[in-house]
Amino acid sequence: MREDRDLRQIDVAKATGIDQKTLSNYETGKTNPDSLAVIRLADFFNVTTDYLLGRTVRNLTDKESIIEALDDIEKSIREIQRQLKNG
Repeated sequence: MREDRDLRQIDVAKATGIDQKTLSNYETGKTNPDSLAVIRLADFFNVTTDYLLGRTVRNLTDKESIIEALDDIEKSIREIQRQLKNG
């Protein structure tokens, strides 16, 4: 996300209070962020912690994203109902 937004590590470091070398270690996989760092990064990038950690492919922090996710769930439920009715 940092690179997608054309940000330097130092930019993210200054904004989050996380040391630039520490950010570098996170990005290269040398170390893992603690929970406070995850929260700071999620807040900075305006994403959920689950999205940041790769636990979900959707960032459900805004109304439009939530509505889209609910629409998809509704479609899935209708499809399951249709399949159950048709045996």
